[in-house]
Amino acid sequence: MMLYRVLMSMGIAVMCCRCSYSGPPSKWLEISNVKVRQEQTELGGPKIIIEYDIKDPNISSASPAYVFVRYSKDFGSNWQLVPMGSLEGNGFDIVARPGHKQVVWWGTGQTSFVDLSQVEVRVRGIRMVRIPAGKFVRKSLPAGGRDESKNAKPNSDLALFYIAKYETTISMYTNYLNEIGGEGAGWNQRMTDSDRCGIIRHNNYTYSVQPGRENYPITYISWYDATNFLQWCGLRLPTEAEWEKAVRGGNYLDGDEAKKHPNPMPERRYPWGDKAPNADGVYRCNYDGQDDGFANTAPVGSFDKFSSPYGVCDLAGNVAEWSLDWYSTSYHAGLDGFRMVRGGSWMAVPAACDAITGATQLPLKESSIMGFRGAKGLRRSR
Repeated sequence: MMLYRVLMSMGIAVMCCRCSYSGPPSKWLEISNVKVRQEQTELGGPKIIIEYDIKDPNISSASPAYVFVRYSKDFGSNWQLVPMGSLEGNGFDIVARPGHKQVVWWGTGQTSFVDLSQVEVRVRGIRMVRIPAGKFVRKSLPAGGRDESKNAKPNSDLALFYIAKYETTISMYTNYLNEIGGEGAGWNQRMTDSDRCGIIRHNNYTYSVQPGRENYPITYISWYDATNFLQWCGLRLPTEAEWEKAVRGGNYLDGDEAKKHPNPMPERRYPWGDKAPNADGVYRCNYDGQDDGFANTAPVGSFDKFSSPYGVCDLAGNVAEWSLDWYSTSYHAGLDGFRMVRGGSWMAVPAACDAITGATQLPLKESSIMGFRGAKGLRRSR
């Protein structure tokens, strides 16, 4: 994580780096050399120009970065997401190429700071995977097949979307907790479990990660906690259909428009194919038992050799993942109904880690087997 304070110099606001963050690809992507200045437009209103470098050579159109900007105008006491609709340039939202980026932040209501010396900006990046538009073989039914209409057909033709390559990590979630402040919102006592999570809350309501747990997936997370974190980023949970397509791949892996790369296994049971997670003594995901090398959760990306056709990791096992969809029945109508959960977990039997099997869970439930990842619909690549 980078933290930058805007300083005034010769009438121009310049952003100086107070600290920097770097780490493996499963955490925030490394962003450096952030500079911010304020300029007047020809029409008299101000604009903020943000520049930064993102040098990861693995960033591409198939595996881009999602970059978002948050700011505080009171020395870091309160933070807000800069709305994507207020930004333009080659360095926000879906960034498909590494290098030097420039973002222009428009809007006199947001950028007319009374005292620029009090403003701080944080720029973060999440590694995503591009899922091309087109049809796929969907075998799960909406809401577990118990939708209210009784005859709804599965949607197997999806628009282009992006999904996080990795499950959200404990270190990422801890950054979120430290920024939103408050007296414990988004945190619960079970998160102190050093085997299954590992977040320490201090007396001043700041948070830290137990050493060695930074790269493990966040757990004990409710549907509302997951949704709030993703709103903080400007993302959302994936739908069931998006999640299943990310596992199996479309009928054409390059999308229905190109149709140059047919999916060799469009009905695959698992991200890697049809072989069981422990076939031939090879462990392909983290599931029930310790034979796969992990008694509880595993660091995200531990089984990256067995990712989906698009390169999405840990869709089978590790933590079961919240989806955007409801478990909708006439009995649950009007209630705080169950949400759909996909992917199995470190406690699931192999058969429950496949592309089809879903579970239901109350959105308030906080469990050691539950986690999440973000998704985003189409905008444009830069």
